[in-house]
Amino acid sequence: MVTRQPRVGDWVEVRSKDEILRTLDKNGQLEGMPFMPEMFAFCGKRLRVYKRAHKTCDTVYEYKGRRVKDAVHLEGARCDGGAHGGCEASCMIFWKTAWLRPLEPSDADARTPRGEPRAERDSDRGRCTEADVVAGTRKRGAEDGGPAYVCQATQLPAATEPLQWWEWRQYVEDYTSGNVGLGRMAKTFAYMAYRHLLVNAGIGAGPALKWLYDQGQHLRGGVPYPHRDGKLPAGGRTPTEILDLQPGEWVRVKSFEAIRATIDQSKINRGMTFDPEMVPYCGGTYQVLKRVTKILNEKTGKMQEMKNPCIILDSVLCQARYADCRPFCPRSVYPFWREIWLERVRPPHGASPEAGTAGPTPGIAVQTGSADEIRSRG
Repeated sequence: MVTRQPRVGDWVEVRSKDEILRTLDKNGQLEGMPFMPEMFAFCGKRLRVYKRAHKTCDTVYEYKGRRVKDAVHLEGARCDGGAHGGCEASCMIFWKTAWLRPLEPSDADARTPRGEPRAERDSDRGRCTEADVVAGTRKRGAEDGGPAYVCQATQLPAATEPLQWWEWRQYVEDYTSGNVGLGRMAKTFAYMAYRHLLVNAGIGAGPALKWLYDQGQHLRGGVPYPHRDGKLPAGGRTPTEILDLQPGEWVRVKSFEAIRATIDQSKINRGMTFDPEMVPYCGGTYQVLKRVTKILNEKTGKMQEMKNPCIILDSVLCQARYADCRPFCPRSVYPFWREIWLERVRPPHGASPEAGTAGPTPGIAVQTGSADEIRSRG
């Protein structure tokens, strides 16, 4: 029997621990996708589908699209890093549909039933256990220089397939799944055409076309041309500022022009890239969600300590509006912000003094690089 793929807003119930373990191999994986120990806390809970995760971005080897089979992201389901050395990346979790039970809307508010203990069967002997899932978080033979971890982010190349941007069926699924509306699609495709067919056409009109774009966007209150280099020489030392921002404080993101004055011609400030996906948030006021001092490097699985802590802002997520090779990626990255790109402000009138939890659209922070060479990306 063919079951309907989950759509945005559908209610699902995360299956019991026992049911999920029966879907996993001895590495704690299903079709290459790890079920992480942090996910056990969600077993039995009823959550809504945030996005259908039919594609994602490769943050291990190259910044291109990858096809994902039978997976979704759920509202409010983020990794707390507890089984991965305390990683603070707040990754949005991939849920294979085999780990979920579809619900009707009328069932969503009902009390979650408790599963009865199931007697062990002969066929269960040798199957994956909770201990196997925990053991699956470490790379074997990688203790030299500290532990190396395995998580969904490090494992994505093995759990996915290449997806070229021109494969049109992905955009049909973006729309039919509820991930992306037609209006947003039209704007992204129009921008891509303007950038590649006009600005980057090699006819010498690029600067004038960028200026023209900015003028039109200024009149309509839109976002300025986001693919612009910084104003400092490439490879030179870039400025820094220490605000010691804490969760719950309010900040204003500086203007794009002010931020360009702090990054070099490669868009980098002290090893961190200011990504075009961050430009729409310039000038906005947001609450600090957390300070990030350590994350896993997706390539090596090693923990990275940051010399200069970075900031995650509440509800500020990558929407893959300007990504050349991965438009409409549903992964919803939390961009990392240098404190020099922010300025402390008073809380808006009536605002809560407490930091939020990123609301219904939680994201992840997945920049990689050396301890102070972390690339921001969407």
